[in-house]
Amino acid sequence: MTSIRELHKQLVRKERSAVELANEALDRIQRLEPKLHSFLHITADSALAQAKAVDAKIAAGEEIGMLAGIPIGIKDNMCTAGIPTTCASKILDKFVPPYESTVTQKLKDAGAVMVGKTNLDEFAMGSSTENSGYQVTANPWDLSRVPGGSSGGSAAAVAAAECVVALGSDTGGSIRQPAALCGVVGLKPTYGLVSRYGLVAYASSLDQIGPFGRSVEDAAVLLSAIAGYDPKDSTSLKVEIPNYAKLIRPNFRPRGRLRVGIIKETFGGGLDTVVEEKVKAAIETLQHLGAEIQIISCPTFSYGLPAYYIIAPSEASANLARYDAVKYGIRAEDADNLVEMYKETRAQGFGTEVKRRIMLGTYALSAGYYDAYYLKAQKVRALIKQDFDNAFEKVDVLVSPTSPTTAFKAGEKTADPLSMYLSDLMTIPVNLAGLPGINVPCGFDDKGLPVGMQLIGKPLGESLLLQVAHAYEQATDWHLKTPKLQ
Repeated sequence: MTSIRELHKQLVRKERSAVELANEALDRIQRLEPKLHSFLHITADSALAQAKAVDAKIAAGEEIGMLAGIPIGIKDNMCTAGIPTTCASKILDKFVPPYESTVTQKLKDAGAVMVGKTNLDEFAMGSSTENSGYQVTANPWDLSRVPGGSSGGSAAAVAAAECVVALGSDTGGSIRQPAALCGVVGLKPTYGLVSRYGLVAYASSLDQIGPFGRSVEDAAVLLSAIAGYDPKDSTSLKVEIPNYAKLIRPNFRPRGRLRVGIIKETFGGGLDTVVEEKVKAAIETLQHLGAEIQIISCPTFSYGLPAYYIIAPSEASANLARYDAVKYGIRAEDADNLVEMYKETRAQGFGTEVKRRIMLGTYALSAGYYDAYYLKAQKVRALIKQDFDNAFEKVDVLVSPTSPTTAFKAGEKTADPLSMYLSDLMTIPVNLAGLPGINVPCGFDDKGLPVGMQLIGKPLGESLLLQVAHAYEQATDWHLKTPKLQ
């Protein structure tokens, strides 16, 4: 596994060229995609053009940034000018945005080389990437299993070394959960730290873009590049952005004693025995590194799931109303009138899970039910945040499993939506509270499938979160193991 730092040194020393790196990634994509299906669009021509531009800068003696020449995958719900952005939905088939999202523009400016747009659950609604309107992504550790979701394409691509790093979006766990199932690092930043401009909205008060990497340091480098205030996003935070990678150092010890809280409610019923064993062993490692371990109760944690499945579908029902077959996307041509055109287009264009969530949200917002469902869910959300606030008065970082299980078989949960929703049981409350959370690989089960540990930080606590995650990573070798794909 070659890190961004090492690749950057090789480029600067002219030991390798950006074009060579791009070609290596594109060749591997071509070789693995028939098995993996991580990418919806492969952007070979533009990738090589970007790589040549980086090589030209190096040849001219210009200084390049850490991400210059680094192959990267972008989840296909982020707008890329001149390149298809489908959200893995038939309703946006062949849609090509006329503008660039803020995060992809920042990456372009940094010289990163986008090799393609990655697969996802349609409109980021799902936990397995089986809801894609185009293809099902496989888990690189076992091709019969799912990579998690909704950012399963990005997680699988990074795990399989089809790209060095990737971007995903996280509404209820869609970065951290697939990162856990694919054995990579995945970070959901504090809500508002990264601009959502150009991210196709699912649930606007929950969505957040974040990085995937094969190491904590790689994720930190990518976060530094995409974080920061954006006037185009009304929820963007005006805060100073540190160089997160420079804050990571070997043998990290925080000032005073690091207090780590185990969320009591995340252990017990519904959690796989092996996941519990591996996460508890990881917590012991943190203790050996000098952390003071406490048991912390967040009494409303378990109410996160039902609250989320009222709030998120409610916001989705409003956000997805824009797909009216008039401005962009597909259009049903056999309709007799405007209303029929709307109905036919949406019936043909939206998949089953998207339709289910639109109906759930529309019902929750309808007259007579708003107070009983949506308003009550928002009150529960406030209580969940209050529990986290109380916890952070006692500890610096919280810890839990990332996913209740390791990767499950494709098709195993598609007929039971509730069973699928439970995959995000551990991650959803973090989104509801707007907190940063990171998945770190912490072991494997007896089938050789990765297990992930979730670390949760205070608002804007990414620096400490990355330092703790890096300290754990350096004390273990789980992140060095890679799937045996040829």
